[in-house]
Amino acid sequence: MRIVLLGAPGAGKGTVAKMLTDYDGSVQISTGDILRNAVKAGSELGKKAQGFMERGELVPDDLIMDIMEARLQEPDCAKGFLLDGFPRTIPQAEALKKLLVKINLKLDRVINLDVPKDVILDRLTTRRTCSNPDCQEIYNIKSKPPKPDGTCVKCGAPAVQRADETVEAITKRLETYNEKTAPLIDFYKKEGLTTTISSLSSEEIVDQIKKAVK
Repeated sequence: MRIVLLGAPGAGKGTVAKMLTDYDGSVQISTGDILRNAVKAGSELGKKAQGFMERGELVPDDLIMDIMEARLQEPDCAKGFLLDGFPRTIPQAEALKKLLVKINLKLDRVINLDVPKDVILDRLTTRRTCSNPDCQEIYNIKSKPPKPDGTCVKCGAPAVQRADETVEAITKRLETYNEKTAPLIDFYKKEGLTTTISSLSSEEIVDQIKKAVK
């Protein structure tokens, strides 16, 4: 399947994407991952992106699209791809539309995960992330806690609360999402691609996505 996953931070996009990957071999792609991988690979595009990232600047859309074009044509995307957190803005969505025409691909669906703000706040403020950059296992102190001493079950490094997962930071992230990314729901609705799912169960969401894509 070839889908875009929309939803506020903490809506469960990453969890759902992983389950769909296990289901049919589609590849989960996030902007952060492809930028980091391009930098790590030392490609020409990666070197350009690294300059912006090291200066703490946003990587320009045209460079992101060049990297996305290369990524979507790699062999592992032949079974499908799940765009997680991309596009983020209308200009990115328009650029993606042109890119897919250029490489002769089309989206199956755009899935909008609709989760109440209080649920998102609860999920993210109780989330902990392994501080080992090579592990990054995610925990939740209610539903999937780290070890009793607060360390990662997998590697033993401290599991910490990220700076952007305090109530103040999450509220700001949700405001940014509503301002810049939420308009994509209507953009794709006009294209006849949007399916909104309001369930809080990842299994139920995956079942609904399978039905929507068929």
